[in-house]
Amino acid sequence: MTSAPLPRILRRRGEPAYPTFLELFFDLVYIFMFSRLAASLAADLTVRGALQTAVLLLAAWWVWVLTAWLTDLFDPRLPIIQATALLVMLGTLLMAIATPYAFGRYGWLFVAAYFGIHLVRDAVLIPGTRVNRPIQARSIRVFFWFGITVAPWVAGVFVDETPRLVLWSIAAAVDLGSARFGWPTPRLGRTELASQIFTGMHLTERHRAIFIVALGELILSTGMGLADSGFTAGPVATCAVAFVSAVLLFQLYFQRVQRILAPPSVTTVERVRPGTSTSYSHLVMVAGVVLVSTGTTLVIDRPFGPASVEVMAAALGGPALFLLGTVLFDAVVTGRTLWSRVLAIAVLCALLAPATLLLPPLTALVLANLVLLLTLVGEGLAARNRPVRPAGPG
Repeated sequence: MTSAPLPRILRRRGEPAYPTFLELFFDLVYIFMFSRLAASLAADLTVRGALQTAVLLLAAWWVWVLTAWLTDLFDPRLPIIQATALLVMLGTLLMAIATPYAFGRYGWLFVAAYFGIHLVRDAVLIPGTRVNRPIQARSIRVFFWFGITVAPWVAGVFVDETPRLVLWSIAAAVDLGSARFGWPTPRLGRTELASQIFTGMHLTERHRAIFIVALGELILSTGMGLADSGFTAGPVATCAVAFVSAVLLFQLYFQRVQRILAPPSVTTVERVRPGTSTSYSHLVMVAGVVLVSTGTTLVIDRPFGPASVEVMAAALGGPALFLLGTVLFDAVVTGRTLWSRVLAIAVLCALLAPATLLLPPLTALVLANLVLLLTLVGEGLAARNRPVRPAGPG
């Protein structure tokens, strides 16, 4: 790419690609983050509440993605990179603390932590890559776009809920969307979308780890709900169904990932465009798990009786959102559509018919699990008869 010397902090090709213990330790803060997001949504399960939770999830997810890229592109064994990751972890903890009140009195704390994280990151990477201008340009481009979005993020702190939601939605969309186009920057151009800058195995393992963390939050919410329920029949049955949900989500994710990301197809996600698309599709999957956790929390409180539209939407929409994420991920890696899961999404959406509102909320969780189970079994039988061979992206 260039004859300039490589920065000392850069990860060298051929080095171990598996995540370090520090990276896995960093992920632990996201159990708390996802828990706060699910609890906030459960407390305000309205269209506005869902949009607010989505914006906060986008910001939290973008911090995780940039940190995963940080330890992918730069040597995570160096003290300066480790210190940066720990400071980002602290900032993420502050964001999580502010999450339930981010659209209230603690909006300033959420934004301050969010931008403090990015300032710390770029204060390390931009000077640390000065010996190689093309590599340094990557960090400068990211910093340039954060300079653009700082205005709506900060402006949102000084206005009420609806204007804040609009401003922060725009800012979060620009933060994530700018990566999709390679962060085009005046005089520096953009990062070439076909360039190979990621380590496929490392990035894949990082996404697997954060999905496990999301499932961990679901298990945590289920256990906490059961512990506070008095162990009556309804909550016990709900927690048992929720545990089965976690197992099915786990199996549906890893059964497919192991099949389509076996070497050498894992190199597909090493380029900028599929690498960023992988992060986006995992965002949808994690959002689905958070919504499952929200639905479980609400059903534990009231497993029987008439179901509200909101509770049914969470109970059935969470699995549907997860399946949508897996369909998008499959399309990124193989260039094909996973029709079995498209069909499952259609069935889950059909279950939101008015007639299902006559059923108890617990029944919605059971029906969602049944759809997931049939999908898992059907794909397993199909794989035995016709093994999947990964193809390049379309």
